[in-house]
Amino acid sequence: MSETQEYPYATFLNVLYPSLSLVDVPTLAASCTDRWYNQTLCKVNDSVVRLGVLQGEYHWHKHDNDDEFFFVLDGRFFVDLQDRSVELRRQQGFVVPKGVVHRTRAPERAVILMVETATIIPTGDA
Repeated sequence: MSETQEYPYATFLNVLYPSLSLVDVPTLAASCTDRWYNQTLCKVNDSVVRLGVLQGEYHWHKHDNDDEFFFVLDGRFFVDLQDRSVELRRQQGFVVPKGVVHRTRAPERAVILMVETATIIPTGDA
């Protein structure tokens, strides 16, 4: 029997803004005090848009059935792959295809949006 891994991330999978609501990213990001905060903002068809307010590193992981899109609103954000690192700056995005092992990190506070399927397990597949 495998044990569930605990991670030091504040991850909230509830949909914060229902359809026909104003999504207020600046106010939510400004109020964030966690070093690695991930909040589902809204659902669009079978996908979700999530806000990340991040500083530090996420662990290495992969998603067997799900692509992930990262888009930087503020700061610098890195996507580390097994063979290279991709640096994203403000208004730049990057897709990590399903099955690709990766780690994300932000050397200083960064605010990003993520788009992924609603059923994705943020910490990765076992």
